[in-house]
Amino acid sequence: MINYRMYQKNPSSHYIYIDMMVGDISTSTLQLQLPAWRPGRYELGNFAKNIKRVDVFNENNEPLSYTKLNKDLWEVDTQGARSIKITYSYYAAELNAGSCFADASQVYVNPVHCCMYVPGRTDEEHHIDLQIPDSYRIATSLKQKGNVLMAANYEELVDSPFMASATIKSDSYDINGIRFHLHFYGECRPDFEKLKKDFRAFTQKQFDFWNDFHSSEYHFLIQVLPTKFYHGVEHKKNTVIAIGPGYAINSGPTYDELLGVSCHELFHVWNIKTIRPAEMMPYDFTKENYARTGYVYEGFTTYYGDKLLLASNVYSQKQYLETLQERMLKHFHNFGRFNLSVAQSSWETWLDGYVPGAPYRKTNIYDEGSLIAFMLDVQILEASSLKKSLRDVCVLLYERFGKKQIGYSETDVISAVNEISGINFEDFFKRYVYTPGDFEPGLQKGFDFLGIKFTKEPSSLCSETHFGFKTQEQGGTCKVTLVAPYSPAWKAGLFAGDEIVAVNSMMVKNNLNHWLLYFSINTELEIQVNCSEQLKTLVLQKDQKGNTYFFKPLLSQADSATAEQQSAYAAWAKG
Repeated sequence: MINYRMYQKNPSSHYIYIDMMVGDISTSTLQLQLPAWRPGRYELGNFAKNIKRVDVFNENNEPLSYTKLNKDLWEVDTQGARSIKITYSYYAAELNAGSCFADASQVYVNPVHCCMYVPGRTDEEHHIDLQIPDSYRIATSLKQKGNVLMAANYEELVDSPFMASATIKSDSYDINGIRFHLHFYGECRPDFEKLKKDFRAFTQKQFDFWNDFHSSEYHFLIQVLPTKFYHGVEHKKNTVIAIGPGYAINSGPTYDELLGVSCHELFHVWNIKTIRPAEMMPYDFTKENYARTGYVYEGFTTYYGDKLLLASNVYSQKQYLETLQERMLKHFHNFGRFNLSVAQSSWETWLDGYVPGAPYRKTNIYDEGSLIAFMLDVQILEASSLKKSLRDVCVLLYERFGKKQIGYSETDVISAVNEISGINFEDFFKRYVYTPGDFEPGLQKGFDFLGIKFTKEPSSLCSETHFGFKTQEQGGTCKVTLVAPYSPAWKAGLFAGDEIVAVNSMMVKNNLNHWLLYFSINTELEIQVNCSEQLKTLVLQKDQKGNTYFFKPLLSQADSATAEQQSAYAAWAKG
């Protein structure tokens, strides 16, 4: 058994102190590994950067020497010791759904950040003795004995975050004899009756989808922030949601986001926590786990995280179509779709998947993958005369791979789609998964089958529609965020990061598009730009061919939908 003791000395410092005890040692050296990443975020986290001072002692409390072999691997010279204690502190000052945070009011830990492990001994029980004030209560999916948290092995430990505080607000609901807990920490007044009604509805729909659940309980650990925030991380028996602002969690867009991310993360219980690509079976915490199937483990989940809210009547048709419009908007406004395929972008998340990165370089596996899932879902419905759908593919992967703890390959996914649909989808995968390009033909095909009207509404902003660039205006500054390739802005030399100071010598103060529209009667106009602290004047020339650039996709139920389209929509919408 591996034991950890966690405590604070000065809560305001954000440091968590950890004593790790390892017994039954029979070797001259002992290695200690800290994970380099966490499941759910497919990039290196390099958590060792938050560790301050490591000391090692034998059973007589005598210091032992060690060598650091790489950024997160230590090797101890045991000098014949049968048991050792490793002491270190972890800086926990970041608050999101996958981090650690400790202060005078809470201790919130994702053990994957801060719990070292002994290679070769990860199958042993791992316990945490949490030293906290008597007024604190602990929210976690781990077994508890007092303040001791018990995991059957290291993977369960690092898949089980916990919150401890005196001010956690909790409630629960039951589905099929399984208890689901809602835990809120932060300034908020959760409307538990409203929450339980909607959470119960989408949870039941997920049970209907999979016809199986592996655990007797599940925990939603919800960190509520005072500012706008949206983030979730999946685990097998729990999820952490970070959402804000706290005053808005019971209604409006913030409430819808809470529902959306919660439904998404619950779907992950099956898709990625159980059904995994071969490259992540098991997880290797020491390095990148490259896989090209992000469109499955994140894209399918994003799709069903939205769609099952529609199927459970938590979302109206209007709400769902607005969400789908947002996915499409991100696709059409991401010119990286012409340079890296979705499969390639899945591989590249390990390099720069969670930051904007180089312009026009890559796509987003969450949004792009969800659109691929939509197209597959509809085309399988069509091929099977409404008898089968993508849901049957997911369940097949669960039965054939997930339940047996076997990782699936890329060809396994294609084979499952072919088997369920009864036709060959290899051309579909080649076009939409493995080749850079535009999804509009496949999306239009799906909308036509379902009787959904798809139109393109030009942006109301002159900068986007006629000149081809997007901006963010805040605090009196106007920063360029995206420039459409080959647009007038692109040809003029305007690029992301530039700050627009003036239009035809008129200062810009949160009124860029007013001036652009005012001067657009001319064939060209000048803009003054702060480019890397150098003032430049660029000439914007109107497109003489009348080309337009950024548009907003709009979806609605077609008024003239045929009986066949209405039947197809009904079959699709039920999930």
